[in-house]
Amino acid sequence: MARDYDSQLLESVAVRRRRMRDALLFGAQRARRTADERFGKMFAGIAIAAVLCAGCIGWSFLQATLAKQKAEENKQQQQQEQLYNPTPSASASGAGGKGAEKQ
Repeated sequence: MARDYDSQLLESVAVRRRRMRDALLFGAQRARRTADERFGKMFAGIAIAAVLCAGCIGWSFLQATLAKQKAEENKQQQQQEQLYNPTPSASASGAGGKGAEKQ
């Protein structure tokens, strides 16, 4: 019997503390405050989603820019190799044409 009284007393104290805390935090209009909290959480979720989307777009832009730069560097490198190292097939075809004219 004593255990029932003790557990009832502890439960009633816990309920009282929860009610006092809710009254302190939310005031008399508790139902109205919870709707405001939901809107705040929804707004925070939308803001986080927007930041993630912007981050993905930025990362994609950065990768595309770096790939474009890499392609331009490769193109310039190939052009420089062609200028400094002419291919033997181009000089051979030019020499063959001159030899044919002499005959």
